[in-house]
Amino acid sequence: MSPSVTAVFPGTFDPITLGHQDLIRRSAILFARVVVAVAAAHHKKTMFSLDERLATVREVFADNPAISVEPFTGLVRDFAVVQGAQVMVRGVRSVTDFDYEAQLAGMNRSLAPDVDTVFLTPDSRYQFISSTLVREIATLKGDVRAFVSPQVLVRLHAKLQAP
Repeated sequence: MSPSVTAVFPGTFDPITLGHQDLIRRSAILFARVVVAVAAAHHKKTMFSLDERLATVREVFADNPAISVEPFTGLVRDFAVVQGAQVMVRGVRSVTDFDYEAQLAGMNRSLAPDVDTVFLTPDSRYQFISSTLVREIATLKGDVRAFVSPQVLVRLHAKLQAP
């Protein structure tokens, strides 16, 4: 662990998956402080509101004081600069993810030269999990226990049973 490096891990987290959790917890081993940046996601129609996503992510990481959770709007590089971050952590599951993430990293590097992007791959157990697939499976009444933590599962079930 670096004694002074702050990392930002941005995402929509709709919902947060075991893959996200794996990457964020591993980031907290590598960096002194990890700020999970939960996007307001005005460009996406989310299942969970921003407040619900923030509460869920905070609950999942309540046991780790090195991980904080904050909302953001606008450019993630602006958020990273405000947080004093030197690193942005991005998860990469596949070559397709890497192509997109490499482009994003290049743009972010151009916009914020003092913030490096670090790519992490999830544990092989979580390589195929995406929030989109979890939402789809859960909406169709499929079992998503293997893809999300118990706290998230409770919230998913409650959301899907709401009128």
